Amino acid sequence: MEPIAILRGRVVHGKGLGRTVGMPTANLDVSRSSEIPPEGVYASIARVRSGSYYAVTNIGTRPSVDSSMKLTIETNIMDFDEDIYGEDMIVEIMAYLRPIKKMDGIEEVKKQVDEDKLRSRRILSSLPLSV
Repeated sequence: MEPIAILRGRVVHGKGLGRTVGMPTANLDVSRSSEIPPEGVYASIARVRSGSYYAVTNIGTRPSVDSSMKLTIETNIMDFDEDIYGEDMIVEIMAYLRPIKKMDGIEEVKKQVDEDKLRSRRILSSLPLSV
C-alpha cells in the first residue's frame, strides 16, 4: 500500500483538550509540506524519533470542540505516549476513513476516535512498521 500523501512538519502545541480526555494528539505544522489531502479522517503511519507507529490523522476543522474554521492536522499516535513538542514528524496518509462530522460532546468524539483507531489498525496491520 502506497501513501496517499506524506506530510512533514514540526509538532506544535494545540489546545491540549485531547490529552485531558485520554486522546492526545500531535498537532503538525506542515508549512514545509507540499500537498495536504482533502479534509477527513485517515489511517496513517507516524514516524517520530526513531520509531514508526500506527495512527489516525484528522485533517480539517474540529467542529465538535472548536468553532474556529482553521485547518488543523492532528494525529493520534497509537501505542505512544511521549512529549514530542518541537520535534519533526512525518505522517504518511495511507487510507481515507471518513468525513469530518460534528458530534454531540467529547464523549461521542472519544467513542468515534476509538472506532477510527480500530479501523485504522485493521487497515494498516498488514504493513510493516519499519523506519
